Amino acid sequence: MNKIFFQGTYGAYSHMAALSIYPKAEIVPCKTFDECFLRASKDPNSKIIIPESNRITGNIGIEYLIFEYRLNIYSEYFQRIEHNLLGQPGAKISDIKEVYSHAQALSQCSNFIKKNNLTEHVHADTAGSAEMVSKNKNIKEAAIASTLSAKTYKLEVIKKNIENEKGNLTRFLIMGKNISQPEFENRKYITSFLFKLKSKPAALYQSLGGFAINGVNLTKLQSYPEKNSFDSFFFLCDLDGHIEDTKVQKSLEELGLHCEDFHVLGVFEADKVREK
Repeated sequence: MNKIFFQGTYGAYSHMAALSIYPKAEIVPCKTFDECFLRASKDPNSKIIIPESNRITGNIGIEYLIFEYRLNIYSEYFQRIEHNLLGQPGAKISDIKEVYSHAQALSQCSNFIKKNNLTEHVHADTAGSAEMVSKNKNIKEAAIASTLSAKTYKLEVIKKNIENEKGNLTRFLIMGKNISQPEFENRKYITSFLFKLKSKPAALYQSLGGFAINGVNLTKLQSYPEKNSFDSFFFLCDLDGHIEDTKVQKSLEELGLHCEDFHVLGVFEADKVREK
């Protein structure tokens, strides 16, 4: 089975997502998102699983890498995020004074942290925090991370599901160098693409007219400045539909007239979670 790269260390939520989708694959950690994209761009037999956005805290911040590497998107996967307080075996909540985790995880568990008067420390990632706490063997220290991290680093789950809001989801994208898209059948699809407009007044307004005329629903439209620029933007976009659908084709042809750069990132089936 091919390699699946993820950012972080074993036990991360990305690792959990990879295990859910590719239980038999060789799952390989990378230190940074950049490393994931670079390795996948050099190895056509590999894939990456990357968190793209979170239901509560919004974008993860990988758009510039999507723009730079232009890997194909094969599918999306929504992972339920359940944060847990992990500590030394035998530790109780009353023992814990210091808590370590990624900034977003700390933010998503702020109510629990305040209620228990814990001192928070921002760490690079959740699983890395669990690994550090495991090595330190200090009963006063805990990490906020997944149950997989607890299992990986032999920590105890002191308290489960400590997040402020239940039902938190992170959307992951599975990407790779080879281009592949599903046949156009009677299913729900998403077409993902990026574009950069020609520099002229009202360019964005004019460019989107084709979607309205053809009745195509845009589910995501976000602008990002190009590297080292605040006056040149590219847009990342998702729409409901398959690129071979006539309505979608007409809309994209209309958009193309206003673009100086246009690239289809992928066509894939919509995750069933979207229907809930």
